[in-house]
Amino acid sequence: MLVSCNTCQKKFSVPDSAVTESGRLLQCGACGNKWTQYPIKQKFEEKIKKITTAKTKLPSNKKKSSIKKKREINLYSEEYLKKKHGLTIKDTSDLKGNNKKQESRNNFGFHNYLVVISIFTITLFGILNLSEDIIVTNFPVIEPYINILNESLNVVRITFSRLLN
Repeated sequence: MLVSCNTCQKKFSVPDSAVTESGRLLQCGACGNKWTQYPIKQKFEEKIKKITTAKTKLPSNKKKSSIKKKREINLYSEEYLKKKHGLTIKDTSDLKGNNKKQESRNNFGFHNYLVVISIFTITLFGILNLSEDIIVTNFPVIEPYINILNESLNVVRITFSRLLN
């Protein structure tokens, strides 16, 4: 069976057994267009064969010219990508300077975040421990809460020291 693409009119040869009564999804190799092909009736198929055999018969003394037909549609053009796949192309010339910043951010990692957060919390509790007397003298109402916080920190320290030993 000879099948023609609806978009670029390129013709393809498809075996008759490949296209069933319920139809078959075909894709053009030239432009990428997809369509459902149903079997062609026998009368039309004979006409198409006559036309194609008339065109393909060449005199035996002439050589075939191997002229490649250029593709009319550029598969990587912005219009085609937007129409076919819904993609838009962004200009990357302004991003060249930002690539180094992105690489350094991507290399930070989960474990480095854990280290930074643990150092931050240890520093925060150390400052709180050193300035405990100053805070209690200025805000005497907070003293029981600071004592509870210090006791719980001591429990955590003892637990970690026992785990490490």
